[in-house]
Amino acid sequence: MAETSSFDITATVEKQEVKNAVEQTMKELGQRFDFKGSRATVTFNEKDSVLQVTADDDYKLKAIIDILKGKCVKRHVSLKALSYGKVEQALGGTIRQQITVQNGIADDQAKAIAKSIKESRLKAQVQIQGDHVRVQSKSKDELQAVIGFLKARDFGIDLQFGNYR
Repeated sequence: MAETSSFDITATVEKQEVKNAVEQTMKELGQRFDFKGSRATVTFNEKDSVLQVTADDDYKLKAIIDILKGKCVKRHVSLKALSYGKVEQALGGTIRQQITVQNGIADDQAKAIAKSIKESRLKAQVQIQGDHVRVQSKSKDELQAVIGFLKARDFGIDLQFGNYR
């Protein structure tokens, strides 16, 4: 009997890298002339994986988010992992926005990935295992074809392929 090969599809974000991006953003805000005397802050709640951006006005909020995006890209944090909430009024005439850092594959996204693999007619079995998806096949070439197929499609998250056996 032929041995099966497999790999896992995940969508993880290193929380330490997000924390470092937030610290670098705060450092740059402290050095920029247009933010002197401003109540601009970026905080990261590691437990809930939520960033909170607070600024004096809409212009500064967008500038802070642009700086944060640049720092995330430099730290190899995918921008697809950031989910932006609505802008709301805060105390003292400031505005704030919450940004959720997605970690893992949600159930509906995992089902969409599994469905697309099955519809592709590639000879591979798909299993949803919590926050990741496992793909198995007897042929490693089929697994490579699945990886290529998934890279060509956009599921709204940054897919990572690992644990290849």
